[in-house]
Amino acid sequence: MAFDYKKEYKEYYMPKNKPEIVNVPEMNYIAVRGMGDPNEEGGTYKAAIGLLYGIAFTIKMSKKGDHKIEGYFDYVVPPLEGFWWQEGIEGIDYTKKDQFQWISVIRLPDFVTKADFDWAIAEATSKKKMDFSQVEFWTVEEGMCVQCMHIGSYDEEPATIEKMDQYLLENGYENDFSNGRLHHEIYLSDARRVAPERRKTVIRHPIRVKGE
Repeated sequence: MAFDYKKEYKEYYMPKNKPEIVNVPEMNYIAVRGMGDPNEEGGTYKAAIGLLYGIAFTIKMSKKGDHKIEGYFDYVVPPLEGFWWQEGIEGIDYTKKDQFQWISVIRLPDFVTKADFDWAIAEATSKKKMDFSQVEFWTVEEGMCVQCMHIGSYDEEPATIEKMDQYLLENGYENDFSNGRLHHEIYLSDARRVAPERRKTVIRHPIRVKGE
């Protein structure tokens, strides 16, 4: 059976729908950076998603080709994720989507090296006749965070974030949107197939002990 990151690392992908503290270790990602409203038809965000999956499946299906990745095991491609911010705003202002800056990502298995990633970029460029030059190998260690499962539309996320902020206030923590620590979302539902009111999204914010 293929290794499924969501099931094997439930502490990072399947939190309860109430806030909790989690320490997130260093992870490697396939990443594309951009800016603008993610809902824009034909916009850069949707183009970025296509690039991410192009590389993700090139790596996953490498088992069928000549490039053998050391330590490879069969796995389910992890879910789409996004890191979001807006200049001059702490956290996220959902009324100003045109000001979004984002890094869209898909987690890489630990066995994928930078050399394997570079091979996948070249392979996908050749096979798919597309420009993958925007795609990067990105490493981030989020550290201490608060997270919560949000069930509902993306526009209703502020209600869940309010619960997270209240939890921090009651337990001696505060948000820490500094030094590149960002609002993070993990999309467990396919927005093309799941009704807005049933979508599951992990919301994660960087935190610190209050006053430190």
